[in-house]
Amino acid sequence: MRVLTAAPFALVNASVPLFPAFIMLTYVQPPGISLVPVPVAAGLLALLGVLGAIFFARLWMPPREAPPTLLPLLAWLGAAVLAALLGFDPRAGAIFIAIFGLGAVWHLSTLRYYRVPGVARAVVWSMMVACVVASLAAIVMVAIRRPVAQYVIGHGRAIGTFVLPGELAGYLVVLLPIAYGVAVTTRSRALRVASFCALLCGAIALVLTFSRAGWMGLAAAIAFFVAMRRRAWGPGMLAASAIVVAGLGAVLLLFNVAHNPSENYTRISIWQAAFQVIDRFPLTGVGPFEFSHLYALVRTPDGDAIAFHAHSVYLTLLAEIGIVGFAAAAWTWWRFVAELRRRMETAEPRNAVIALACAAGLAGTLVQGLIDTVSVVIFGLWLPTMAFALATARDGLMERDAS
Repeated sequence: MRVLTAAPFALVNASVPLFPAFIMLTYVQPPGISLVPVPVAAGLLALLGVLGAIFFARLWMPPREAPPTLLPLLAWLGAAVLAALLGFDPRAGAIFIAIFGLGAVWHLSTLRYYRVPGVARAVVWSMMVACVVASLAAIVMVAIRRPVAQYVIGHGRAIGTFVLPGELAGYLVVLLPIAYGVAVTTRSRALRVASFCALLCGAIALVLTFSRAGWMGLAAAIAFFVAMRRRAWGPGMLAASAIVVAGLGAVLLLFNVAHNPSENYTRISIWQAAFQVIDRFPLTGVGPFEFSHLYALVRTPDGDAIAFHAHSVYLTLLAEIGIVGFAAAAWTWWRFVAELRRRMETAEPRNAVIALACAAGLAGTLVQGLIDTVSVVIFGLWLPTMAFALATARDGLMERDAS
């Protein structure tokens, strides 16, 4: 029974680098190449759906629990359903709801089953191994310039199993702080080695993405971690500011490396179009995954012909699920922060480091999200990482189980 409980957690975390391939199952043709065959993506999504249904049913089994994030999650999901029903393409909205629902199930399941022997080990090890494999794959592909089509479309930037460089960057913005937190706190020598490998390989891969938003996201994550770890607020803020300035300097110094300069200002026209969409459908938006339907009607004359999202997670949420959905999402984040702060007040120092590392990665995605929308972060990392942060603040890595 323990294996049957732990194995699905390992599968879900290990398969996150493959999640971007799910876009190939929709009508959207992204400006990138997925190396995952469509049948494999469909099979993985079906398997995750079956596992999600099983764990959803298990959540109703006694003893039932009411996690602190349950109500805001239900509000967020309900807002998405409302937006989909009132939107322009309910079918696309149904895909959003299904994927988001799976994320919510894994969030709640992590909170409930983290203490089951084997689950903590499955979660942490699958994170570290997946980070190493995904990062090495991206690094090798850049080094050998294969596949050629992906190398050319990405301008030589690291992508790997993801569809776009920004997706790999967003994944690493979350995973790198966690890898550091695990590496400096675990009692397991093997897990420490795996974590440092994830940290090293992931850092190299992130640099090779040349994702300016990703670089600033990681700088913000590191700054957040440093500032929160320093007891004295003044020195902490000074160190954090220095880190952000260093990140900004790197971005400015290498601004056009591996980028097409003609694309530097495309986001501005897309943001303008997003404001037009939000102005017309402020309450419930145009529906999840449906920004592209309206973009062609409101884009500026000099704007890109196609935009699949608003190139800002905040504008995308407002445009697609409206003020109602945005408020529900903000409520979820606020409830998570409040509960994490409460748990960290009594957490053991080692546990607090890992929980803070998770929070730092999440904070980094919020900075990256200012100018980018990374679906794999929203659907594959936000909710599970929130649950992992809350669980580790309470129980750490369950070393007696994981060592």
